[in-house]
Amino acid sequence: VFVFTPKGSVIALPGGSTPVDFAYSVHTDVGNRCAGAKVNGRLVPLESKLNNGDVVEVVLNKGEHAAPSRDWLNFVKSPRARSKIKAWFSKERREEAVEAGRESIARQMRKAGLPLQKIFAGHALLELSHELRYPDISALYSAVGDGHVSSASIIEKLIASMGQEDSHPEPTVATFPTGVQTTRRSSSSIEVAGIGDVYVKLARCCTPVPGDEIMGFITKGNGVSVHRGDCINAADLKSNQGERVVEVKWLAGAASVFLVNIQVEALDRSRLLADVTRTLSEQHVNILSAAVSTSKDRTAISRFTFEMADATHLDAVLSAVRNIEGVYDVYRTFNN
Repeated sequence: VFVFTPKGSVIALPGGSTPVDFAYSVHTDVGNRCAGAKVNGRLVPLESKLNNGDVVEVVLNKGEHAAPSRDWLNFVKSPRARSKIKAWFSKERREEAVEAGRESIARQMRKAGLPLQKIFAGHALLELSHELRYPDISALYSAVGDGHVSSASIIEKLIASMGQEDSHPEPTVATFPTGVQTTRRSSSSIEVAGIGDVYVKLARCCTPVPGDEIMGFITKGNGVSVHRGDCINAADLKSNQGERVVEVKWLAGAASVFLVNIQVEALDRSRLLADVTRTLSEQHVNILSAAVSTSKDRTAISRFTFEMADATHLDAVLSAVRNIEGVYDVYRTFNN
């Protein structure tokens, strides 16, 4: 199919292509930040098929954490879009592996009594990476995180290369340590079992709020990442990296800022988006992003991401939105 940009440029796409295919044909970053689309001046669902002569305009998510959705792989047609989406998630998984690998090596260093700051700041790990034929330290961390090589064997080689005596580190990957050295805490609403002071972050993939069942996962130098119990990433972490899972729980009455995603379903009408946005603002939540699509039956689907300080106030926020003229349902959603 041949479609046009708003400026009149012609874009050739495979038959059955969607606005997401169009976005990736313009630029990878446009595709990754695609939040909605207008075809011939009208908002359409991202999975809509494009026809010859359509004028397509991409609505971008300009937020810091804009990212593609795995669901797009179910309907994109162009090889470029499919490969770029897969590449994004491959990079994301690699970053998780790098974090896990670095933390595993750090735990073994503590057990062996090695100076962490001196080693991480020096060249010993880089030289060891090259000796093991990894291009850089990140590749070594990733190999450990993915289970291709054990952190214990890395520490044994490190001790040998530094000329220090082996302090008999355990030959297997250690379980979660009884303490993590850090001086900051991003979420004061979470308690990690057995640890008094640890950096805690709420995972953006499932945006947990107080009341949700949660689990914790040890990351590289970023403390503990907290996921909802039913998050698909949590299930993957439990099955593949169970030794890095730790028990966490909500602290009663603790103050923090929580990220919330909601979906609003309504009969399409003029100023609907403005009314929803105004209502959310009146509820004192900080809106980070918004995306709107309209189906053929004139049903408007709006998705909002916002921050709120009091999770117990969420029901009141949803109730206020539900009272807007034309809105027939509103509920919390999750990125995964």
